[in-house]
Amino acid sequence: MLDIDEMSTKEIMDLLHKVGHGHLGFVGEGHPYVVPMHYYLRDSAIYIFTTVGMKTQYMDANPEVCLQIEEVQDDLLHWRSVVVNGRAEHITLQQDIDRVMQFVKTQNPTLSPAINRTWIDAWGRAEVMALYRIHPSEMSGRTTDGISSQ
Repeated sequence: MLDIDEMSTKEIMDLLHKVGHGHLGFVGEGHPYVVPMHYYLRDSAIYIFTTVGMKTQYMDANPEVCLQIEEVQDDLLHWRSVVVNGRAEHITLQQDIDRVMQFVKTQNPTLSPAINRTWIDAWGRAEVMALYRIHPSEMSGRTTDGISSQ
């Protein structure tokens, strides 16, 4: 039988800092919707940099979100998982956008070319960038590498 332990707040924050991607869940028009998403953690805020579309439409209508991340080791017996519930705030003031994007660029310099241009997808739609701050209200984590498994 697999022993699963609760993670401490420090362990949760360490894993959030380490991983940088997960699955963002929200509800739109009464339906759940989950997408893979990169995130950027600064202090206790989580930043999401994305393009405008269904996910941004849903988050703007209902800002309650859930971010799930995991780290699976060499087999399914060794894993850690974190769930963050919170409220997504669409960042729209240019000074806030500039400040956060400077931080995002330092975390992921490969974003620079995409940030500096707007492009058209295969259907002729312009891709417009959007930036969100998730304010966590609750965080929990589970691990199979805790005290009871040692």
